[in-house]
Amino acid sequence: MSGLIRLNSSALLVRNLIQHSARNARLISSSQKNRDAATVDLSKKAAAKPAEPAAAAAATNKNWVSYGFDYKTEKEDQNSMHSTFLFTVTFCLVLGTFYWAYLPDPQLQDWAQREAYLELRRREAAGLEPISKDFVDPSQIVLPSDEELGKTAIII
Repeated sequence: MSGLIRLNSSALLVRNLIQHSARNARLISSSQKNRDAATVDLSKKAAAKPAEPAAAAAATNKNWVSYGFDYKTEKEDQNSMHSTFLFTVTFCLVLGTFYWAYLPDPQLQDWAQREAYLELRRREAAGLEPISKDFVDPSQIVLPSDEELGKTAIII
């Protein structure tokens, strides 16, 4: 645990050194003439070199608001956001819905309905009732007697 605290404090120390050197290394010319060139001391430029990527990133990302995928680089944040939405919207929603819509009928409901229409047509053509009252042979049905039923309500 103490190693983590030391590592965190050393990271803060390095970050503060970089920010402090970036504040002191202002390479802006204050001359009024356009033909005057600003001179840069190489020792200052070498000292400011570690802070340049951070300063350049801060200048280019001034109004950048993260999408929540990466808080350090705008490009990585955008790439992560675009790939996430590609997978979720295109693959899951669009292709998943297409797959679900064209799945075969797992419970064979369409087949059963087609068979029922074919059977009705066959029975009507043969002059039979659509559904026979003796669908099951009455001799095979065992019903309880009136004494066994007692006062049980019979619902038809």
